[in-house]
Amino acid sequence: MSTLPVAAEVNPLRTTGLVRFSASQAAALAALVAVLGLSTIWSTVNALWALWMMDALKSIGMLIPLVSFVLILRVWRSLGWEMEGSWWGLVILVITTIVVRVRDQSILVFVFSPKWSIYVPPHSLVVFAYGAGVVLLFGGTRLFRASLFPLVLLWFVNPIPHIFNVLVDLPLQRTSAHVARAFAIALGQPLSPDQLRLMFTPEFGMFIAPGCNGIRGAVTMGFIALVAGYVYRFRWYAHAAVVAGAVLLGYLFNFARLCILVLYYMVALHFTWLRSRAEMGDYIIGACLFLLGTFLLFYVVRRLSESPGQIKPPAINSLPSAGPARGSSFYPRFAAMLALVLFSGYGVARAYVLAHSDNYAAQRKTDQNAPGQFPARIGNYSLSRSWNENLFTGPLVFHWAQYVPDGGGTPISLGISPSLGSHDTLICHSARGEDPLWRDQLTLQTAGNVAVNFSGSFFNDGAIQYLEATTICNGGSCGEYSSDRAHFGLVYSKPTTQALFSQDPQRPIPILLRAETIDTTLPVETARQQLTTAIRSFLSSVDLDGLTQPYRHQ
Repeated sequence: MSTLPVAAEVNPLRTTGLVRFSASQAAALAALVAVLGLSTIWSTVNALWALWMMDALKSIGMLIPLVSFVLILRVWRSLGWEMEGSWWGLVILVITTIVVRVRDQSILVFVFSPKWSIYVPPHSLVVFAYGAGVVLLFGGTRLFRASLFPLVLLWFVNPIPHIFNVLVDLPLQRTSAHVARAFAIALGQPLSPDQLRLMFTPEFGMFIAPGCNGIRGAVTMGFIALVAGYVYRFRWYAHAAVVAGAVLLGYLFNFARLCILVLYYMVALHFTWLRSRAEMGDYIIGACLFLLGTFLLFYVVRRLSESPGQIKPPAINSLPSAGPARGSSFYPRFAAMLALVLFSGYGVARAYVLAHSDNYAAQRKTDQNAPGQFPARIGNYSLSRSWNENLFTGPLVFHWAQYVPDGGGTPISLGISPSLGSHDTLICHSARGEDPLWRDQLTLQTAGNVAVNFSGSFFNDGAIQYLEATTICNGGSCGEYSSDRAHFGLVYSKPTTQALFSQDPQRPIPILLRAETIDTTLPVETARQQLTTAIRSFLSSVDLDGLTQPYRHQ
């Protein structure tokens, strides 16, 4: 009599000439190749890593993939490492890889409003599609249904979308500042009139930044409650109540932190040695309150888990996992996934070796400081000055040059980015809270009567009015397209076939032209038409292919 579970004997794996893996060993191999398979969406992984490292508000997102991975393995184990995979998972993975490849070489931006623009596909969708494809490929539809929660959790790799920053984060900043100010005034402490700065003396005070509004603590508490409610199988209403309570608790404790910090500053007025330690004091106060809030949250979770009425009955019957891997197609599916990983991994490994070579590092360091390669004259325009735009961390963003017409007139600033790749400046303006007064497509003639499509945007910041025209150059062709609608718009570019199918594609080069006027009294339409005419006159002598040639290859 066999000692294997009956369920494991239904479809014994035909492994003539092959190593016979147990179900748990096959699952370990699938998990390993799934991690390596991140090379298929490597640009998304890099973009998310940069987002987590540079934005403290979104740094909690780096824990989401790990938590989701552990929860999927937990569900898979409860199913006995079932290997009833589907080839549809490979279809999803291949489509995801192709879409990411196209996105890396082009622009596709949905503009829902001046304050809300997103790249397509968003990184959250890419990660979700990858996770769903892997689960379907190896575990099948049953594992997919059982793992819906950890798969949907992958949507939160970017936990705070930009629209949330605009509609929630900034208003909360003002609310937090108002609470702290009201508390200090109630204690009889005079303050400066600046609403966001609480100055106890002309040199000593605190600024209520957006990060001080409690959103980080609230989001973290909310995710802890979300995962804990899933693990303890809370019913939906109990789960929703715990998550909402955790978010509110995070905000409440942040208000308490600000009030305690006000007390600290008032004490520091009398003990000057505390003033230089105010920042560390803020960290200690916040950490202690967050720890206390976490203890309270888990106390509530534990009490609810002891109430049978709040817990759903187990939906999955655990199966033994000692048997061999079931499903005769596991090895072909594993081989297909491994082939996809090797194909994508070659490009990633090649890029890694290049990026870490001494020659590349030296060249990149030189490029950060070297001026752009701009001609001294373009038509009847002369080069006035050139400069580089760098991030505060050092990386180069744009080479800039300003050209002035010989007979006088509107100067034109020309920017070329050798490093951004497919990128639209509308996203950057939106992130800074700068909303365009006008946005539409511009078709402008360049040297040789070559028509190039630009995405145009017009802004007024109170000091100047300016028009920006952006396009993307791939190889010898350039073009960026924009549709203007009352409630919806689209900005996109068209990648070349060579860029999509070559292992060494030519880098997409963003081009940005800017013309401005200091006359803010001009009507918007009049100023826009004048600046459009100035850009059109300049571009009629510009050879975009020649300008982008030095930066084209990666």
